[in-house]
Amino acid sequence: MQIDKSQIMDLLKSRGNDEKAEQAAQELPDTVDTERDSGLLRKFGIDVRELTSKLPGGLRDKLGGLGL
Repeated sequence: MQIDKSQIMDLLKSRGNDEKAEQAAQELPDTVDTERDSGLLRKFGIDVRELTSKLPGGLRDKLGGLGL
């Protein structure tokens, strides 16, 4: 799944992790692939399931059958 880096930064900021958000801005590619970049996401304390559940439009529900 491809996610814009800004959405990850927003999630980190919403948790009060501004420092991690700044670090993510420098280390993550503009478009994050949740499979390819899973190690980086874990580094920032982000669980892919949590991330997809917070995306607009109920994307998590649509992906439920994909084993995320």
